[in-house]
Amino acid sequence: MPPQSNIWTFLHVNDSHMGTPRSFRFRPAVNARWAAIKKQMSEVDADLLIHGGDFTRDGELHEFEIQQAREDLETLPFPAFVIPGNMDVGNKHALQNGTKPLWDPIGLGWNDPELNMTAQRLDLFSSYFGSIHWTFMHRDVRFTGFFAAVAGSGLPQEERLWSMLERLPKLPKAKHHVAMMHYWPFMESPDEPAWDITNGDEYDNWYFSIDPPHRQRLWKLLLDASVNILFCGHVHTGRPVQVVDGIRVYRTQPAGNTAQLAERWPDADTRYGFQRCDVNDSGIEVTFIPGDEQCDEFDSFGPMGHPPPELRDYSKAREKPPLEPGD
Repeated sequence: MPPQSNIWTFLHVNDSHMGTPRSFRFRPAVNARWAAIKKQMSEVDADLLIHGGDFTRDGELHEFEIQQAREDLETLPFPAFVIPGNMDVGNKHALQNGTKPLWDPIGLGWNDPELNMTAQRLDLFSSYFGSIHWTFMHRDVRFTGFFAAVAGSGLPQEERLWSMLERLPKLPKAKHHVAMMHYWPFMESPDEPAWDITNGDEYDNWYFSIDPPHRQRLWKLLLDASVNILFCGHVHTGRPVQVVDGIRVYRTQPAGNTAQLAERWPDADTRYGFQRCDVNDSGIEVTFIPGDEQCDEFDSFGPMGHPPPELRDYSKAREKPPLEPGD
């Protein structure tokens, strides 16, 4: 056999948010954008894909959408290694005084305790995609994926998160270490304060990032593990790469869903697309590839946000039979 080239490619993508017209809401533009991106990725001679979560529109309630997302990924010509997003398994936990779940503290409808992640939903995702926290070596690059939103939840998956991250420095060393999470670890810097969920001016910061002290613990473990590159999505808005303590932090564009918080940053990138990562002897070059379909919304139905199950009207579904919560 000829020697393996030192130059090779892997891909990263997140927030594809594939939905279904069998649901109480549907955005066909999101599916169209994702279909175009998936076709483009299929044409790349890549070794593998890492997907940073939010495969689904409402997978936290519908097993059907989790299954649909897995079958969709299976059409790619290379293996995909994945972690969940909050729309797949439920939202980051909201606590009041450390114990009491909050419900809609500022009238946004985004913190329904019924839609907070549970061990059962995380296990359901794992039954389709494998562990939500993983690490492996491929061609002298270590890849590590984890769902950091379990930090502070008290769920069994939290213990597994810290256990894996603490083992990383003891594992065989690689030339490069690429990590991936769904939530942003921080909005601007690791030492920013804890955000107040009950303060409307801070709510978005709370929703999109990891709380201290878990953030600081996570960041130290990434440094201890010699992570070079960290990919994170969730906000659906691309930012220029930020180098923090030697780690290149990529807050990446979505693969289908609409940008959020874009008005905050004049350099925000609201296009849809994926990251092509070319590995060579000198390092890893990350290039954003815009999707061929940058269409506006069309023919959508149903509400946005995180409406609780009792407010979801499945009679609006345009494809029969409609889903029911739990399907």
